[in-house]
Amino acid sequence: MARRSLTPAALRRAINWWPPYLFAGIRVLDIADDWSSARVRLRLHRFNRNYVGTHFGGSLFSMADPFWMLLTMNRLGRDYLVWDRAAEIEFLSPGRGDVFADFKLTEDRLDDMRALTADGDKALVWFENDIVATDGTIVAKVRKQLYVRRKPAAR
Repeated sequence: MARRSLTPAALRRAINWWPPYLFAGIRVLDIADDWSSARVRLRLHRFNRNYVGTHFGGSLFSMADPFWMLLTMNRLGRDYLVWDRAAEIEFLSPGRGDVFADFKLTEDRLDDMRALTADGDKALVWFENDIVATDGTIVAKVRKQLYVRRKPAAR
């Protein structure tokens, strides 16, 4: 299967059956038809609890890991290289129930990336989002850095 050949709905279904997400309790609830946003849920169950009964930090990070790259590469298109470069997570409060992560990629952010890479240079772009409990409590803050570069013209 070629990269970026799936529709957002098909990718959502595929990710939801991917064993690391399936068994961790991670579910992609939505990917917008135009690749501008995604929503992910992590349910707390016996397979993803840590020693003290709260969400395992690896599961919290995993639920946020691929989405900035997936949204960006599909919005920018095949003329761009997009890779994950760095990541950070800050745990703020224990997750004891369902938690959610929302990703929204605006046209302004895309325009910035296009401008930064117009002359062939790479751009190292940071994205941030929160992982939030159903009551609105911020459980963790995640930062991801993407490497973005316009592909050289075909020769």
